[in-house]
Amino acid sequence: MKRFYNEKYKKNVIMLRSGEYFVSKNGEILYAVLGSCISVCLYDIEKKIGGMNHYLLPGMIHPDEILTSEVGRYGMYAMELLIGELIKHGARRENLAAKIFGGGNVLKFRRGDGDVTGSNIRFAKKFLELEGMPVKSEDLGGYSGRTIFFFTDTAKVLLKRFDAEKNQKILANERAYKSLVFHKRVAEPSDSVVLF
Repeated sequence: MKRFYNEKYKKNVIMLRSGEYFVSKNGEILYAVLGSCISVCLYDIEKKIGGMNHYLLPGMIHPDEILTSEVGRYGMYAMELLIGELIKHGARRENLAAKIFGGGNVLKFRRGDGDVTGSNIRFAKKFLELEGMPVKSEDLGGYSGRTIFFFTDTAKVLLKRFDAEKNQKILANERAYKSLVFHKRVAEPSDSVVLF
């Protein structure tokens, strides 16, 4: 995570990189640059507490397999961490609402990897539906990257789309994270024991 002060808004900004999440009850702005990744902004507007995650869900997942798929652990883990942290900060689960962003088709995935960006989008929507958390707004899919600023005290989001192919730094960061996630997945032994 990277922190800096935004002079225009007179607020602290926390930049989330792939695989990170953050919760604030101090009115900070959460910032992410998204390509194929998804960011889910969750907030309790009554308590003025908000949080955001930034994740890439690798591989294909059918919405009906959210709780059983090996692949579902990545998105599931990101969501559970975020919800748990919101509750620790005083948010009420029944008051949580969401805004979802990202899932642009900016990386070239292997055919065997499945519909990664589509899976990301379907996973986020289905997870929130199952948890009873309404989605108040979304900007998903397409071929653009997105920059978002999430104001945790008001749930306001500023969004700007950009051509990801022209931003080599963003593409390099996404490729590095994709490689890390897929490498970890491939490295798991096939005869590993799963406890449940």
